[in-house]
Amino acid sequence: MSQGSVPDGSEPVELLSFPCRFQLKAMGRSAPDFEELVSTVVSRHLNGAPILDIQARQSSGASYVSVSCTIEATSRTQLDAIYLDLNSENVVLITL
Repeated sequence: MSQGSVPDGSEPVELLSFPCRFQLKAMGRSAPDFEELVSTVVSRHLNGAPILDIQARQSSGASYVSVSCTIEATSRTQLDAIYLDLNSENVVLITL
């Protein structure tokens, strides 16, 4: 059963109401340009709208970094496209 599907086979239930603020996170190995890469990838799906907040955080050993972006999401399709694009980058290890 996929996320948001209904056991009786009827239409899936949308768990988010769009537009809405949405925070996504990408994690990878620490690199000087990782935050910029994530920002660039996310921005290309925002149709000119800004990223509302962006925060980077290094792991305790400084080997990894996570970048969190808060956006005004307009649709499930937009979010899916952002995640697919982020996951296509070799330096992105995990997205949440």
